[in-house]
Amino acid sequence: KVRSMRIRCHGDFHAGQVLWTGKDFVFIDFEGEPGRPLSERRHKRSSMSDVAGMLRSFHYAAFGTLLSPHVGGAVRPEDVARLEPWAGHWYLWVAASFLRAYREGAAGQPFMPADTEELYAMLEVWALQKVLYELAYELNNRPDWVSIPVRGLVELLGPTDQAAVAVA
Repeated sequence: KVRSMRIRCHGDFHAGQVLWTGKDFVFIDFEGEPGRPLSERRHKRSSMSDVAGMLRSFHYAAFGTLLSPHVGGAVRPEDVARLEPWAGHWYLWVAASFLRAYREGAAGQPFMPADTEELYAMLEVWALQKVLYELAYELNNRPDWVSIPVRGLVELLGPTDQAAVAVA
């Protein structure tokens, strides 16, 4: 049973929705995932849905750079295999840092799962939902990027301890 409160969430939270003003961060575009009906976007849900969205965004930042020169700079095809482990390490470090800071900032709030087991279960469910949405999106719009959600799906469906690492 989920004990944390459901709230209205951003619904399409990723790094592209966060702006730095020079003094603070500003979140933009609270309309939710544009591909979902408005009635669904208005549902209250776990705050972990937005956390999972940001974690998936970090995954895209790490591995998208290796796929496309438009994302983070040109990577020679012969360097991709050598850089993939480093991209994976960067992703895990950034995701763990974000999750740790989120947990510290939201500690004690009714929307934050107090139990670590519940938190990771919610993160895994929402990350799975996000990665399946991404898979459909990439298949329909950018088939050359499908390896990113496939990689995320494989990580999430891996051994239990690996799945916890994939979302944290």
